[in-house]
Amino acid sequence: MKIGIVTFPGSNCDHDVYHVVKHSMGAPAEYVWHKDRLPAGLDAVILPGGFSYGDYLRCGALARFSPVMEDVVAFAKSGGPVVGICNGFQILCESGLLPGVLMRNASLKFICRDVTLRVEGAETPLTRGLAGATLTMPVAHAEGNYFADAATLDRLEGEGDVVFRYVGGAPNGAARDIAGIAGGPRRNVVGLMPHPERAAEAILGRDDGRRLFESLLA
Repeated sequence: MKIGIVTFPGSNCDHDVYHVVKHSMGAPAEYVWHKDRLPAGLDAVILPGGFSYGDYLRCGALARFSPVMEDVVAFAKSGGPVVGICNGFQILCESGLLPGVLMRNASLKFICRDVTLRVEGAETPLTRGLAGATLTMPVAHAEGNYFADAATLDRLEGEGDVVFRYVGGAPNGAARDIAGIAGGPRRNVVGLMPHPERAAEAILGRDDGRRLFESLLA
C-alpha cells in the first residue's frame, strides 16, 4: 500500500509521517509537493501537520488552493482514503471535504501536551478494529477548537462520523469534545487534531498512534 504525503510551504510534520510509514511500518511512501499533481498508484493520501502558508488568513485557508488539492479532492470523492492530521484536518475543513472549522483554542494559548482519545462512531480506514479503544498521543496547536452548527453536529453524531473524542474534556474548547471526524462517500476522509505520528514508536514514550497507521495500511 503506497502512501502519498503532501508537503505545503510551512508543513513541519511531513518528515515525521514519512518516517513512520516508510521506516517504522515498512510501507512505500512518497512526498508530494503542493504545486505538483498526485502521482498515479497511490492508495492513500496524508495531509500532515504544520503551519501551511504561515497560517495566514485562517489555518488551511490558502493551502486549499494549492494545485495538488484539486487532485486530493477528486481522490477523496472517488473513495480514496485521505487523512488530515492537525493542520491537515484544518485544510480538509477549508477545502470542504469535511464539515465545520477549527477555531482558536478557547484559552487563546498554544497547547502542547498528551491527550487521551476514545475511538467512536462508524469504522473508517484509520479506525478499523479500534471501536471503543482509548489512545494517548500529543496535541500541538493553537487552532484546534472544532466548531460546527448544532444541526451539523447532530448529523455527525447520528451518522457515526464523530470518530475521535477527547476523554475528560477537550483541551481546546472543541464542540462536544470532538477530536476527529470522518466524511466522504465511504467515511474515507478522516481529520483529527492529535498527532499519531508523534506516538508511533516505543522510543518516543508511546506507540498508541501506531495502531492508526496499522489500520490505514491494513
